Amino acid sequence: MRLLFFTFLLPLLALAEEEYELPPILYSQTQPHDAVQDLVRKMQAGKVSLNRTDPWALLHDLMQQFHVPPESQVLVFSKTSKQNDRISPQTPRAIFYGDEAYLGYTLGGAIEVATVDPKLGPVFYLLEPHAAPNQPLRFERDQSCLSCHGGSFTPGAPGVLVRSVFPGASGHPIFSQGSTIVDSSTPFSDRWGGWYVTGTHGSALHRGNVIATENADNTCDMPMEQGANILSLTSFFDTSPYPKPQSDIVALMVLEHQTSVQNALTKANQTALRALHMQTSLQKELGEPIQNQPTGTALRIIEHCTEDVLDGLLFKDEAPLPEGGIEGDVSFQNAFGQSAHRSADGRSLKDFQLLTRLFKYRCSYMIHSRTFTQMQPALKKTVLTRLDQILTGQDRSGRYDYLGESERKHIRRILDETLWKE
Repeated sequence: MRLLFFTFLLPLLALAEEEYELPPILYSQTQPHDAVQDLVRKMQAGKVSLNRTDPWALLHDLMQQFHVPPESQVLVFSKTSKQNDRISPQTPRAIFYGDEAYLGYTLGGAIEVATVDPKLGPVFYLLEPHAAPNQPLRFERDQSCLSCHGGSFTPGAPGVLVRSVFPGASGHPIFSQGSTIVDSSTPFSDRWGGWYVTGTHGSALHRGNVIATENADNTCDMPMEQGANILSLTSFFDTSPYPKPQSDIVALMVLEHQTSVQNALTKANQTALRALHMQTSLQKELGEPIQNQPTGTALRIIEHCTEDVLDGLLFKDEAPLPEGGIEGDVSFQNAFGQSAHRSADGRSLKDFQLLTRLFKYRCSYMIHSRTFTQMQPALKKTVLTRLDQILTGQDRSGRYDYLGESERKHIRRILDETLWKE
């Protein structure tokens, strides 16, 4: 039976980029259960009215509805978005984010919204802020976003991503030089090509704040030293239309971590759902009793997914911060911590360290996200069981030995009092 099941599964595995459009996910055909749909219902019921006097006022109200702190502002000037014609080093795209919602705005353009459905993952919308006041606001689900957010950059599942490129003078990426999808393991020197970055980071260099020049021999010049330790962006472009003249280094690193973990959770959850769906389909086809718990190949798939989830949650192979650490905008750090789940002694998975690593406790706050808490039950149980073994010292694999005993105990206490008791 196991061999037959594996053979039955192969055709779907071969369609990695389109798996989410097949049963049981049916991404494009399924009505989302996300923050946008919640807001639409409230607006239709007359319970919420948004300020539409200008796009920034509307953005402010959307941030309140989606629990997105304005202090999370980061700015990207590479033409790597749907509204490329409006994006340039002089008119960067502003991105704001909370734990489960992302908002993007380019001057004069539409508002881009991505909110997370526990099963579907991120769902992408466009909102026209310049609609007539007598017309209802329309969140148009935009499937064209999947060309990047559901293709080779996020294989196997819809995803959100931070991309580091080599931007030319107009903001167009120099494609011959490639690009990097950034996560917690990406070296500091490879980050932020095409982004503005404010904050200090010692003598280390990154790709942010500068333009690349392609040479005739297919090499590329990028004066990274000119973009180091920038505190304000007023010398780069007219910052007056934006809420802040900054694109905070800590906010950028949190965004990179969050998007990569969100993608790992989405992919693992959808893979587990597909494995159980295929198991049930095969059992029906063979006339066998339907088993709700994973067995055979489905069980092995879930075990493999568990490792991917834990690697993301526990910052496996996290790149070290520059010597001396980083310093960013304290207002972002304070706003970010407002939504933290805290233990009785005040500790949280959102507590920053910023000297050698991003967070003090290396277990992602994304464990509190709806994607995790509403994860496929067998996968969630396996992840939590394995996590408990790691945190209590029962794990002998050596895979997570970088977590010291004291740190593991603190993480365990935080989870005991904020997750496992719920």
